[in-house]
Amino acid sequence: MRQDQDTNPFEEELGTVLHRAGDSFGAVTVPDLASGGLSRGRRRLARRRAAAVGGSVLALALVGTAGAYGGGLFGGNGPDEVTERSSVGAAAPGETAEKSPLDARIPVEDLAAVLKANTPAGSWTIDNSGGMGQAVSGVYDDGKGKAAVSLGLYRAGNTDESGRGQVTCPSRTAVPYDDCTSTVVPGGGRLMVLQGYEYPDRRKDTKSWRAVLLTHDGFLIDASEWNSPAQKGAGTSRTDPPFSPAQLKALVTADGWRPLLKQLPALPEPDRGGAGQAQPPAEPSARDVQATLRSLLPKGLGVVSEHGQAGYGSLVVDDGKGNSLIGINVQPDMRDVAHQLFTGSGVQTLPDGTRVKLEKKPGEKGGEGVVWWTADTMRPDGFRVVVSAFNTGAQHEPATRTNPALTLEQLKAIALSPKWQKLSRTTQR
Repeated sequence: MRQDQDTNPFEEELGTVLHRAGDSFGAVTVPDLASGGLSRGRRRLARRRAAAVGGSVLALALVGTAGAYGGGLFGGNGPDEVTERSSVGAAAPGETAEKSPLDARIPVEDLAAVLKANTPAGSWTIDNSGGMGQAVSGVYDDGKGKAAVSLGLYRAGNTDESGRGQVTCPSRTAVPYDDCTSTVVPGGGRLMVLQGYEYPDRRKDTKSWRAVLLTHDGFLIDASEWNSPAQKGAGTSRTDPPFSPAQLKALVTADGWRPLLKQLPALPEPDRGGAGQAQPPAEPSARDVQATLRSLLPKGLGVVSEHGQAGYGSLVVDDGKGNSLIGINVQPDMRDVAHQLFTGSGVQTLPDGTRVKLEKKPGEKGGEGVVWWTADTMRPDGFRVVVSAFNTGAQHEPATRTNPALTLEQLKAIALSPKWQKLSRTTQR
């Protein structure tokens, strides 16, 4: 059922998890998630929380795309949720922020000074101006309408590919936007500028424009702006956010951030797993997940587009009757939330101990007439494969057909295929 409120429990709870993890996550929006025990463990914590709250096969994909690019949630070594009220690592007046060893202690006033120096003239109201943190947020007014603005500084991670997902344009299957560019900038960094919307289903006119720079030495500078005095919960005050894409680019590439980036705490070294120490289960790459999913599709289904991240893949397929979104999560060990995922009379236990839950329910991302069919499976060792199908090519868009392109039994057969366990074992090597 459509959520008409500004936030929903899933977003709020997962946003809190991501906020606590700070800049130690691995990038969620690309196949190559950052390695390392700490980042993987915290990523898994967010994934488990997502599974416990909603059980959605597309939950993390939407966090990694619609949430991240649409104006708030980041699962990654980079930005997490930066609200219009307070900055990461710093409490708003009257609040107490929970600190992490990875929280930066940069004066918000220093962040605000660089922000003001690299934006057009206008008045500012800076949140938590006396606090400490690694992000700054506030309201900007150039006389044409007040606008919320936020900017954060983060370390990308411990691998060469860390942070690349934050500067890669998302798939329009998951995220509606007007324009997005991803380019290499002088000095070897990579810049993404996205002109999108706060709400994927466009139920409100709030625009969210974002520029993210991944520097050559592994830092992320993330700026967001809205055409509203608050990210959520306030009406629009102007047609577009105040800064043009070129001005956003100038902001995140400004030299003034360099001294502040040096104040970010170093990330822990990846946990490689010593002698006698078990490695945490690894998730298969997006490329492998997508290829395996394609190999299991019934004949007659054409693949229109695909998208993915580690442990997740999605395909938009068409059998001649209209687009249908198929998504899959492959999760190595989910035993700790099995009691939350597999409840009710509809759960079937197979002779080998595998639990299966089949569901049909309405879509929840605002698309008119959308239905959501799911086959959720878990092996006795916690290995979970959950496959979903929709009667539309994108959850936030209206239905394109009466039913999804796959039946529940076909979804179940895909989820129970031994190919997924073989793929997982290959990933462990």
